[in-house]
Parts: sequence; C-alpha cells; structure tokens
Amino acid sequence: MKTIVVIPAYNEESTLAQVLERVRPRVDEVIVVDDGSRDATGVIARQGGACLVRHVINRGLGASLGTGFAAALRRGGEAVICLDADGQHDPEDIPRFLEALDDGADVVIGSRLLEPEGMPKHRQLANWVGNLVTFFLFGAWVTDSQSGYRGFRREALEQIDIKTDRMEVSSEIIAESRRHGLNLVEIPIKAIYTDYSLSKGQSFTVGLKTLAKLILRRLMHRA
Repeated sequence: MKTIVVIPAYNEESTLAQVLERVRPRVDEVIVVDDGSRDATGVIARQGGACLVRHVINRGLGASLGTGFAAALRRGGEAVICLDADGQHDPEDIPRFLEALDDGADVVIGSRLLEPEGMPKHRQLANWVGNLVTFFLFGAWVTDSQSGYRGFRREALEQIDIKTDRMEVSSEIIAESRRHGLNLVEIPIKAIYTDYSLSKGQSFTVGLKTLAKLILRRLMHRA
C-alpha cells in the first residue's frame, strides 16, 4: 500500500526540516504544500526530499489540504496521512494509522483527547467546543474534531469533497465522512507541545469566524 504524507505549511522554516527528517523514513513519499510562505519553507521542503506544491498566495488550511490530497491521489497514494509542519505530531504514530486503515477504517483521526496527558486545559476546552459544534451541525461525534493528524484510504479521499479554505476544514472532513457513510475511527495520540506549536492555534476571533463558516456550509448543504 503506497503511503503518502501530506504536510500543509505556511512560514514553517524553523521546524519543517526536522519534521521531514523524521517522517520520510516511515513512508513512500511526502508532499509539502507551501501555502504562500514568505520564508524559506519551499526551499527546505525540496532540500528535505519532499514533493513541493506551492500556492502563490496564502489560501488557508482547507485549501492546502485539498491541494495536497489531489496531488497524493495523482501520485498513486493508497494510504494518505496528513500532519502538521510545526512539530506537534509524532511521526512514530504513522504505523498506528496504517494499522487502523488495514483493519478496515476509511478515515482515521488521531485524538489528543482520548489520552489528554500534557494537553493544556484551554486547548481541551476549545476542542470540546469544536466537537459540540461539529455534532450539532452535522450529527457526527468524535472526541477531537480539530485534530490535524489524520489518515485516509484512497477510496475515502475520492469521495470527500473539500469546499472550505481555512480552519473549518477539520469539521468538514468529519461531516463528509458521515455523509458518505465512511468508517471513521479514532486512535489516541499524544501531541508534542512547544511554545511555537501552541502559538499556531486558532484565536478566539478566528474561532468565531470558523463557526460562522460552518453554519453557512450547513445551511447551503440543506438548500
């Protein structure tokens, strides 16, 4: 099963090289989506042996994942895993995602809340809010709807239609999984928190914008 990792990256020159060094030995191929970075992210991706796809301007997480998933399918990915470029996700967990996919899962979410040791309380609270919003809008319950560490079978990605450009994509993936009747499972992961990775989360204002966009998506889907 050809395994491809997709890494969305925006101004991640300080962490990307180390992430690539740890990821590449565990998979067949790595795709970095440089989302309009103004630093050396693209150069580091190439130097680290990744396939580089670039956005001319910053388009957001959802657009980056959509671009990366399309590239992974074109390149023959049978198992596709996405993780963050900031070093929060442990590449040693990749085999566990692949095991879950081999056992019949279509979509695998790495949940930080199944074993939340070390996760800051304010992050736990924000994630539970995201879980509730996802459940009430789309009828799908997971323990970590905002996790960026996910795995997909090729057949699942071919059905998931990403329309959102930014942070709301996390809930959209879960909604799409439910809409298509995909087998979504969660596995526990332990995130690696640093001052840098903690600085990358959503602010309160961004969270409100994300909520508004999710409500709009739900209303449009009903229409």
